[in-house]
Amino acid sequence: MQSDPEKRRQGLETMAQVYGWPEVGDGPGDFFGYTVEHLFAEIWERPGLSFRDRRLLLLGLLVGRGLHDVIPIQLDAALANEELTADELREIVILMAHYAGWPDGAKLNSQVEAALSKKR
Repeated sequence: MQSDPEKRRQGLETMAQVYGWPEVGDGPGDFFGYTVEHLFAEIWERPGLSFRDRRLLLLGLLVGRGLHDVIPIQLDAALANEELTADELREIVILMAHYAGWPDGAKLNSQVEAALSKKR
C-alpha cells in the first residue's frame, strides 16, 4: 500500500474522534493503513450520515451478526461522544431483542448496563 501522509493524519484523528480516545498511535502494515486511510479518513468522513447514524448502523450490524466481543467498544464510544443517551441505548436493546433474537438482546442489555455503570 502506498501511504498518503495527509490521509493517514486525518484517519488517525477521525479514528480517535469516533472512539472517543485522546489519540490513536500509528501502526504497521497494510491492514492498519487501509483501516486508517480508507475506513476512517474516507468512509467515516463522507457526507450524508453523522457519526451517530453510522454508530447506530454499526451497533445493529454487530448485534445482528452476534459479534458481541466488539460491541462494548462501540457503546463506550457512543457514550463518550454523547451520541446516544442511556434511554436511547435501552430502547435499542428492546428493538434488537425483537429483531435479532432474545439471547442477543439479553447479551446487549448486559453490555449496555455495564457501559452505563462505567459512565456514572
